[in-house]
Amino acid sequence: MKNAPPLSVGTSPRPSRRKSAMLPSPPPKLTVMDLFAGAGGLSEGFRQAGFQVIAGSDNDPDAMATYALNFPEAQVITGDIRQAAVKRKIMSAAKNASILVGGPPCQAFSQVRNHSRVIDDPRNELYREFVLVLGKSKPMAFVMENVTGMDQMGVREQIADDLSIGGQYVVRPQVLDAANFGVPQTRKRLIFIGILASLGVDPPILRGSGATDSITLGRFSGSRRPIYKIVTQQGIFSSLISCALSNSSDASIVSSSDAISDLTQLKVGNRVDCQPYSEFPEAATAYQRAMRQGAGEYLTNLQVPRSNRDTELRLQGIPPGGNHRDLEDALLERYITGQRWGQDNGTGRLSRRHFYAYRRLHPSIWAWTLNTKGDSVYHYDSARALSVREFARLQSFPDRFVFTTNPTKGVIAGRHQGGAAHSKYRQVGNAVPPLLAKAIADELRTILLADSHQRPITAIAS
Repeated sequence: MKNAPPLSVGTSPRPSRRKSAMLPSPPPKLTVMDLFAGAGGLSEGFRQAGFQVIAGSDNDPDAMATYALNFPEAQVITGDIRQAAVKRKIMSAAKNASILVGGPPCQAFSQVRNHSRVIDDPRNELYREFVLVLGKSKPMAFVMENVTGMDQMGVREQIADDLSIGGQYVVRPQVLDAANFGVPQTRKRLIFIGILASLGVDPPILRGSGATDSITLGRFSGSRRPIYKIVTQQGIFSSLISCALSNSSDASIVSSSDAISDLTQLKVGNRVDCQPYSEFPEAATAYQRAMRQGAGEYLTNLQVPRSNRDTELRLQGIPPGGNHRDLEDALLERYITGQRWGQDNGTGRLSRRHFYAYRRLHPSIWAWTLNTKGDSVYHYDSARALSVREFARLQSFPDRFVFTTNPTKGVIAGRHQGGAAHSKYRQVGNAVPPLLAKAIADELRTILLADSHQRPITAIAS
């Protein structure tokens, strides 16, 4: 039915037997509880999609400090979910959530033998806790994120069955690459989306741009050293993808330079962690403008790690987009300048464990998958590591999202070793990219709110 026409000033509405239908009912408020939240990548994506984040939980006190700073509206629960007091807080919050989200660690994929189940392995206690909270709180829907190793070990069906809670949820697993959803980084994750079967709707299938199937980075011989260039698959679709990637006004497919070119002036060893935007160039791309929205006058998390001379020489020998394979033989020596640093494997050469560290971004394509270390990838233009803010940009965290640590010094329960700087890289590297989370949340919101018009609002809140 159409809405009633607006009333003129000084008039009264005519009586109607269908008064309740004159104005549409407001949509129900969709709320989110984030288990194993880390810094809050999933929460940030759902918040951007219009959900209300009511609580987040994690055992890492540094990540929870970041979560508390960025989600002041939410209850922050710090501690081990297996502890009774912590679990009570989590269950109380979860029962008020429309959506349960999280990425529980699950360690024993490769040990599944003789029809044993992942959920029964004692090393997967945290995964089991997610399933238990889901089964007791019965939210409308859930999202569980994990590594694609589940697929490699053939346990996708087991996990989906566990999460169905005996058929109470319709569950759809799918592998999604963040680069296909506007994130300037390739990052594949196995996502389980479930919706209560009683709601009568299916979980969404997310399509994305298809960019990662259309474009790759090719290695070609150059006069002095290899050159890396974009390689586009044949076809009109791939050509459109290529055009979108090269268009700085299009934020649907984003390259590393689209993400961080306005921060190139940061120097090796920079210790100033907060600077006004006025000291940086204007945002040059649609993505940079989007990342700056709501951040105020200052940009944070700008410190850049120092580099030793050996690392600088190696980086100068690697072209943008390249890695350790591009190093000349002399640069593969363990200690080029004679300065002793790091572990020595006794061979006088770099070991395999070093190879991941010597990778340089290519400005014209998205980044490699970031890990939890600040030296997991280097700048495409400057021979330096990235700041935490540049890491965050490549993960699609907006600039207003500030990474911090718990102010308590020393060893505390749940804290990972390595110090405050390492913790911030770790928090970013472990996170679900918010724009990937937002894409999932947008689809869920559309389905759940569309369905709410077909049934009483109380059915959603129950």
